[in-house]
Amino acid sequence: MPSPWRLTTWLWSLLALLSGLALALAVHHQQKQRFQVERTLVRNELANKAYVSLQGRLRAAELLLRAVQSLFLSSEEVDAAEYAGFYANMRPREQFPSLLALAYAQRELRPDGEHYVTRWVEPRSGNEGVVGLDVGTQPRNLAGLLVSRDSDMATLSAPFRPVQLAESGVAGEGATLRLPVYSPGPSPRTVEERRARMRGSIAASFRLDDLIGSSLPDRLTRNLRLQVSDVTGPGALLLFDSGSGPTWSGDGYRYERKLTYGGRVWSVEMSPLPHPAGAGGGSRATLLAGVLASILLALLVYSVISTRQRALALGWRMSRRYRESEERFRALNELLPALVLLVEAESGAITYANQASRDRLGKHVTERQLPDLFEDQDLRAQLQRNDTRGCGRVDAVLRNGEGGGFWASVAISRVLLNGRSKLLMVASDISEQRQLTELLSHQASHDALTGLYNRREFERRLHAALAATAVGSPLAVLLYIDLDQFKLINDTSGHLAGDQLLAQLAIVMRKQLGGTDMLARLGGDEFGVLATEVADRVEAERIAECVRRCIDGYVFIWEQRSYTISASIGGVSIDRPGILVKDLLTQADTACYMAKELGRNRVHFYSERDDETVRRHSEMEWANRLRWAVDEHHLVLTYQEIWPLPLVAGGQPDIEVLLRFREESGQLVVPGVFLPAAERYGLMPAVDRWVIETTLANFDRLHPAGGEVRMVAINLSGASVEDEGLAGLIIGLLHRYRVEPSRVCFEITETVAVRNLSQVVRFMEQLRAVGCRIALDDFGAGMSSFTYLKNLPLDILKIDGSFVRDMLTDPVSHLMVRAVTDIGHRLGLEVVAEWVADTETVQALAALGVNRVQGFSLHRPELAVFQRS
Repeated sequence: MPSPWRLTTWLWSLLALLSGLALALAVHHQQKQRFQVERTLVRNELANKAYVSLQGRLRAAELLLRAVQSLFLSSEEVDAAEYAGFYANMRPREQFPSLLALAYAQRELRPDGEHYVTRWVEPRSGNEGVVGLDVGTQPRNLAGLLVSRDSDMATLSAPFRPVQLAESGVAGEGATLRLPVYSPGPSPRTVEERRARMRGSIAASFRLDDLIGSSLPDRLTRNLRLQVSDVTGPGALLLFDSGSGPTWSGDGYRYERKLTYGGRVWSVEMSPLPHPAGAGGGSRATLLAGVLASILLALLVYSVISTRQRALALGWRMSRRYRESEERFRALNELLPALVLLVEAESGAITYANQASRDRLGKHVTERQLPDLFEDQDLRAQLQRNDTRGCGRVDAVLRNGEGGGFWASVAISRVLLNGRSKLLMVASDISEQRQLTELLSHQASHDALTGLYNRREFERRLHAALAATAVGSPLAVLLYIDLDQFKLINDTSGHLAGDQLLAQLAIVMRKQLGGTDMLARLGGDEFGVLATEVADRVEAERIAECVRRCIDGYVFIWEQRSYTISASIGGVSIDRPGILVKDLLTQADTACYMAKELGRNRVHFYSERDDETVRRHSEMEWANRLRWAVDEHHLVLTYQEIWPLPLVAGGQPDIEVLLRFREESGQLVVPGVFLPAAERYGLMPAVDRWVIETTLANFDRLHPAGGEVRMVAINLSGASVEDEGLAGLIIGLLHRYRVEPSRVCFEITETVAVRNLSQVVRFMEQLRAVGCRIALDDFGAGMSSFTYLKNLPLDILKIDGSFVRDMLTDPVSHLMVRAVTDIGHRLGLEVVAEWVADTETVQALAALGVNRVQGFSLHRPELAVFQRS
């Protein structure tokens, strides 16, 4: 008969086996559920991406039609060659391989009624049967045309079989996306007016299965079966099916969503494909591993229980052999590097301290009480209770006997020694580790170059400010600061100079902010300010303007060169709960962009209109508009008068020709908005040549004074000055239009002049040789170096307006104007001041000896006389 302990051993082993199997089954079930959830999330993500991609493909097709519609709206008559050239330039099939044709159907009134006959089709190849096709022969196509006519919206036709597919014998359905073309004039507002002004209809026809299939990601077709049906009418019509095999409905997954576009409703349905064999094998492997582990656990329990008696006997023998007295315990602890203390549990008196404790806490530490060692008041109160159980592992400051302190990792537990209750404290010095942690924390939240907070910490503080807004805290303001022309300093003086400038500006800006305001470097030459406890919008604008002025008034000197600095600042009021940090930063960036668009060196606070303005005036859009600006007569010339000093009645001014872009509404757009796009996309040479030839061709029709104008100034860009053939072209135009060269002055900015000095000098000498005059514009805004003036063949020196504007309030600006004037006169140059804003400034400039002045206070730019009719 087995012994009782063996029976107990078997029972415990069986219990361990059953427990392990139950745990394995639970883990297996949990993993299976998690796998199902993860698979559902992946499917939803793929399905949503496919839906968004298909929707985006339809909207992109509408944008293509909008571009064709703009061609017809911008011209009273569009011929076949212009239409074909537009198609060749757009190359729509690169974006839409499923495109069958881009066609224009002209409205024709016949005795039997209104007809729409297809006149132009691109590409011609494969679409010969479409030319001359009456849209009325295709009822579904005609229905879409009439809806777009009455609604002035993009309309998608019902599926039908296109002529191209019928002629080629290719199976499949197609559809057309249409937009109307109305006669010139304001946009028609009523259905009757739209029908009356209907000229024709433009359409993009697609093969539906190619249009839908090309928009699908590859991962979707490997995992899901997509079916798209047109459910606009009473019955559903299948448009696309990504597979032909069976679907798998084992887990009940199904995705269905309606896509409404162009007057049609498409049902987008997705169901899973049969998953490969072996999917979910990880959970089965876990189950097998759990079973094996359960068996091993049962064996282990058997082994442990069976040896328990032997282990207990051996333990008692070991205990008797190595039982130590309190003296042995103290002898061992004297050698430990950790701080070890024994304390009376009831009184808190320290009865023993090892050598490490006496070294760090003082040799009289045994005369103190345990709570007195800690600075933390809560921890001291906890240790002073009679029933204290000590504390777990905590970091705390320990005070030594000399009044100093250090950080330590402390653990205190209650123990029983010789029948008496004591507290045992073990601690280790972590001061160096703590210092390293604080250093790493500082590095993680601060910028290494400027010492300011970095973007990560700035965004964390923004989160806190947004949370505070939700509970009614005072107004907070976000400022986004971007330095103007920072790249010039890096290009001319190197990145070391740029880094030094950023570090200096950080110090300058920090002095302008309050104690609760946060300044951070967000990256590159971009800074951010989070101002809290702002009273209202007026105070917010004052803070932003204060920061802008401190930057604008700063002169950076590097290796005998000086630079004037300015910044564009975008501001956003943090007063709307629920907005995301990324959206807040985007709004601030948009406002900063608007500040640059409006001329740089200014503050602009975000408004809802800014998003639309930024979208409409993006550089890409401006580049496209400028390519057609000359032919469409959107470029116009204005002039601003330049008056001699002192101002006298009856004096005759010179003029400077200025370029403007005329919007469809007639509004004139300043060059700061569209010239950056022209420079980036290489359009400046063409623009400059148009300005030069138009000015010379109408030379005596620019100003009301006609031929009595002494001099006309024309601005040239860097790209034009570097054109080797421009000087010869100018000389030829002077002869063709019989303009006296001495009456023409060409202005080149300081930045352009120093970028390629030798080439600029050759260009200047060629024009001066025939009698033209040369002016150096915006002097002081770039390098601000007088040394190269001796090497430039100049006649006129124009002082940058930023110095003139502030000369009455800023001593440095006044000194700069005087220095430039003196140097210019020493070199025999005529000195002109820009941006003159008031009479006091005119008087101050006259006192310094400036020869001529221009600015809004003297004359605002007007359209050239020949362009007023």
